[in-house]
Amino acid sequence: MGARDRDAEGRARNARPRDGLGRPLPYGVRGVERQPEGVVRGPEDTVAEAQALLDAGKPFHAHEVFEDAWKSGPDEERALWRGLAQLAVGLTHAARGNVTGGARLLRRGAGAVEEWAAGAGESRPYGIDVPQLGVWARELAGVVEREGTAVDAGARAPRLRGGGSVRARGHGLG
Repeated sequence: MGARDRDAEGRARNARPRDGLGRPLPYGVRGVERQPEGVVRGPEDTVAEAQALLDAGKPFHAHEVFEDAWKSGPDEERALWRGLAQLAVGLTHAARGNVTGGARLLRRGAGAVEEWAAGAGESRPYGIDVPQLGVWARELAGVVEREGTAVDAGARAPRLRGGGSVRARGHGLG
């Protein structure tokens, strides 16, 4: 067995290029640039960067942005960022055609952000419309299960804030 890929700090990190949904590609193929890990951003920057990635059909990469916030943010917000990361991973799996995993993670993430919001007494942290996000996730989980096929991640990406509307470029949720 060959040596493991390592990052600059010596941590194991797969160096294979990845596609927009985070799937590994063969070595030597040009992939989508990965999000740097361990970046500390403010909440506003986290939401803006994740939204841009979601809009671009890159929910796997948005998950990495949320994961950075989950790992570096204040303890009382970790469940929020972890739930948002689960939503992004759920969309990733749904876009890859993993019906069961996608639906399960969409529902789990919705429950996590809603539970956090209820406990914090805040339904719009950093402008994120948590109730509408929960509706989006559960509706998309149902669509994924009914249709049983991969969804277009960019077309099905949520609007994290901005009046609670859900992105639906050419596609309704139902």
